[in-house]
Amino acid sequence: MPAWVETGFKEYQRRFPKDMALELIEIPAGKRGKNADIKRILHIEGEKTLAAIPKGNRIVTLEVTGNPWDTHQLANHMQKWQLDGRDISLLIGGPEGLAPECIAASEQKWSLSNLTLPHPLVRIIVAESLYRGWSLNNNHPYHRE
Repeated sequence: MPAWVETGFKEYQRRFPKDMALELIEIPAGKRGKNADIKRILHIEGEKTLAAIPKGNRIVTLEVTGNPWDTHQLANHMQKWQLDGRDISLLIGGPEGLAPECIAASEQKWSLSNLTLPHPLVRIIVAESLYRGWSLNNNHPYHRE
């Protein structure tokens, strides 16, 4: 990722309190060439993604067809997630989206936008959105209306 992406993500990551740490685990995208078997690549990426998720985590997939949440809705989901007591794994797909296995494993589907967003930007948008939701739930001055 370009340096600006790392800088942007890390800026929001460092703002979270220790008891609500934001961690990023990257699964390398499979090699895509002219005659790539996309179905097979997606399956392998899905297996690697699911293997990286600690047992018991709530899986939330980010998908264009998911539910669009405004900031208050996201904050409400975050409160419910905290009360549930499980860690959350937010899954962001590769160029063709997420593997069917990942979608099937998800408990919730979240759509950031009807637009197709570039992966570098999604990483920062998700981090900022989560931080804004946290700040709303904790009466932190970051979120102002």
